[in-house]
Amino acid sequence: MKTYVGIDLGSTTTKAVLLDEEEKVLGRGITNSRSNYETACSVATEEAKVDARFTLFRREFGASGTLSDQVEEFLGALERSFRLEQFLEQLADLEETCTRLVRGERFEKIGDGVKAALAEVFKRLRGEAPAMFAPGAERKSDFFRDIAGSRYLAVAEEVGREAGVGYDVLLNVYDKSIIAVENRPPSGSLNAKFTKALERVTSDGAGMGAELANKAKNALDIELEESFLVGTGYGRVTLPFSKEHIRSEILCHGLGAHMMYPATRTVLDIGGQDTKGIQVDPSGIVENFQMNDRCAAGCGRYLGYIADEMNMGLHELGPLAMKSGKPARINSTCTVFAGAELRDRLALGEKREDILAGLHRAIILRAVSILSRSGGVADQMTFTGGVAKNEAAVRELKKLIVENYGDVTININPDSIYTGALGGAEFARRAAEGRVEGVEA
Repeated sequence: MKTYVGIDLGSTTTKAVLLDEEEKVLGRGITNSRSNYETACSVATEEAKVDARFTLFRREFGASGTLSDQVEEFLGALERSFRLEQFLEQLADLEETCTRLVRGERFEKIGDGVKAALAEVFKRLRGEAPAMFAPGAERKSDFFRDIAGSRYLAVAEEVGREAGVGYDVLLNVYDKSIIAVENRPPSGSLNAKFTKALERVTSDGAGMGAELANKAKNALDIELEESFLVGTGYGRVTLPFSKEHIRSEILCHGLGAHMMYPATRTVLDIGGQDTKGIQVDPSGIVENFQMNDRCAAGCGRYLGYIADEMNMGLHELGPLAMKSGKPARINSTCTVFAGAELRDRLALGEKREDILAGLHRAIILRAVSILSRSGGVADQMTFTGGVAKNEAAVRELKKLIVENYGDVTININPDSIYTGALGGAEFARRAAEGRVEGVEA
């Protein structure tokens, strides 16, 4: 099966989308951009291929007429088993890296007790891994560093205390090893991991039956041929893509929004590093645009800075701002001065929710100004980027659009963070067909 890949290398996250020959999304993948775009590109692409496999499984099961509850149960078990396989593979890499490190010159004075403690830590981590991927198990994150890191710290403290080994030594080994592991591209065959996951699901007494397993094997036999790839986003110039494999964020977000909502004429994208106001024609081709590219004021990075200042998670900002009854009037959205103004307002007794509501309004005011300079807002409008998932930002956007442009349809797709990658994948599909469209905007 021919596939077309779009990769959006953002400043905070890297996204990948796989399209098939009929312009249908096969898979989506996302990961932290880290400081290594090449690794982020590999991880996001692999995640998109994993997602594509589950799409093919669903297509195969749908053709078989299998009951949906059986399919969902089987797919749930298969995904948990596959994620366990991925985790164990990276855990083995981490153990090997830690072990190699303590055998090196810098750690040559470490006694055998530390090495034995390290081996015990990983033995326990492997032992508890299946429970983390059992039905109903809750994980705060699916990123390996988040899962392995929190458990390593807890287990290492316990093992170190039992063995009389300094916790700081075990922590130091981990800190020096996890960076190397995280910045290595995924290894091993996806099909081999899926095959192991299938064997585990069909042999652990889950009672799924041979029919579903055989159908899954049929889907695994479908080869995913990467016909063409297009890169876009903040980090696209850091990768060795030739000119024909690069499209600007403007073009990709415009086309991606059009693919999601064909009637779209205006696109607002608020990403981690910039805000873009885009006008597209009925074919999704960019006619005009404006963006702030001098600083991160009013973007995702700004919200991240505010979250750090308030000792909150980024995902907590929107819900808290929604509780405000009297939004504060914020004087500046400059990231440099935001911390000082935030601390001053808190010291004066202003409520956190009111300050956050004011910050969200200030961000959207800035975005609407950019939209105005790009040509205003036409019906329909599509809101994309990570900030589109922030309910407080969405609320303020709807208010300001109604105030300035009247009753305009605002589209917000649950997968809006993939808009740029989707547009890139469609450009890849067209390029493979010999339809080279668009230039650097």
